[in-house]
Amino acid sequence: MTPIAAHAAAPAKPAYTQAIYAPGPHPVSAKQLESLGRQLFFDRNLSASGKMSCATCHSPSHAYGPPNGLAVQLGGQDGKQAGTRAVPSLRYLQTVPPFSEHFHDDDGNDSEDAGPTGGFTWDGRTDSTHSQAALPLLAANEMANGTPSALVKRLEASSHAATFRKLFGQDIFKHPDQAFGKAVLALEVFQQNPKEFSPYNSKYDAYLRGQTRLNAQEMRGLTVFNDPAKGNCASCHLSARSESGAFPLFSDFGHIAVGVPRNAAISANQNKRYYDLGLCGPYRTDLKTHPEYCGLFRTPSLRNVASRQVFFHNGAFHDLRQVLRFYAERDVRPEKWYPRGKDGKTAKFDDIPASYHGNVNMEAPFGGKPGGKPAYSESDISDMLAFLKTLNDGYQPARRKGS
Repeated sequence: MTPIAAHAAAPAKPAYTQAIYAPGPHPVSAKQLESLGRQLFFDRNLSASGKMSCATCHSPSHAYGPPNGLAVQLGGQDGKQAGTRAVPSLRYLQTVPPFSEHFHDDDGNDSEDAGPTGGFTWDGRTDSTHSQAALPLLAANEMANGTPSALVKRLEASSHAATFRKLFGQDIFKHPDQAFGKAVLALEVFQQNPKEFSPYNSKYDAYLRGQTRLNAQEMRGLTVFNDPAKGNCASCHLSARSESGAFPLFSDFGHIAVGVPRNAAISANQNKRYYDLGLCGPYRTDLKTHPEYCGLFRTPSLRNVASRQVFFHNGAFHDLRQVLRFYAERDVRPEKWYPRGKDGKTAKFDDIPASYHGNVNMEAPFGGKPGGKPAYSESDISDMLAFLKTLNDGYQPARRKGS
């Protein structure tokens, strides 16, 4: 299959719309596949409940992320089954590398092992937008088709059937696995439309292009964000152009444990024995014998983060200021963020079994002793919030006089 990619600093390349696939009896253009994928993305009739489409959780008006503040979204056969993880945005995923336990950056110091990196979803268990697009179609607490054949039956009875036969052959529905693959391919191609999924049109992008300036507070926020002794955010959420000149995605796509508090709003967490441990399970099973990976989740992009209503893999926080306070105070004021255990002591990292607490990241802004000084102040938080708002898509630079 021909890959489609968008350059990080440029608008869509002509190759995107000129790409040709051969998934059926005759060549099919990316434009045709994108059109079909767009229709499938918004079609609620492709779910078991008839109430859910891809866009239900990945709303275009919310940067293809969740449209509400629910920690997890509802789906399933009746549309009432709760998920177990917060829904991520589908934007800026075009250059996520395939998962590797030992990632070496080919755009910098490739001698350094960055550890587990890449892959799609919170645990990186899928290595392409193709396989990622298939997951919600089948998941029991999402669109709940269960099997490819069940989805294909819905497709055959839908308004998309004629397009499927035209693009992929009159007998396409006699081959359910192939038909399912074509549906996923169409969704994949749609999700690689640069204008929709990687527009690079935030204020920060305009700043990098020299089209605007950041104001004083935004610049202070960027400084704190980058400062290794303060926010140290850029150590994982890269803020500078790459060696090749590509604009930053604000993620290194590495996997890290930050010790987020357990979220009682997730129904699965009512079972005290249940833990979502990211790389080592429960959804990902190939790394379950690696205890050093338990509690690690992929670092999300911070683009459009200021427009989100829910944060972290378990949706434990609903306010971005609260997120920044957690980073600053997790270790110096743990009683503020974690409950008390049966022994009366603060139960830090209560969403990870004690045997894996050593996996939790302790680099700045974390670390410090209880009662100590946070790595950055409330004023710094206000400044970082101002900066993070510059990462929202849709900024329109002021036009110069005479232009």
